[in-house]
Amino acid sequence: MKTVQMTLDESLVKAVDSAAKKLRTTRSAFAREALRSALRAVRMRELESKHREGYRRKPVKRGEFSDWESEQVWGD
Repeated sequence: MKTVQMTLDESLVKAVDSAAKKLRTTRSAFAREALRSALRAVRMRELESKHREGYRRKPVKRGEFSDWESEQVWGD
């Protein structure tokens, strides 16, 4: 692991320390998980953007998926 120095507002440090204590973890472990979560969110936004762009460039044609409508079961 690599040590990284960051500058944070005092109120943020207090909030992180409080949350880490409640979760019975360390400040570093809490920050690592928060960063992983933020990176997952960034990746999800990137994938959603690519998905939207793909449909913008090649929109669904009328009836393109109608063959599958009889296969769908929506339940009660």
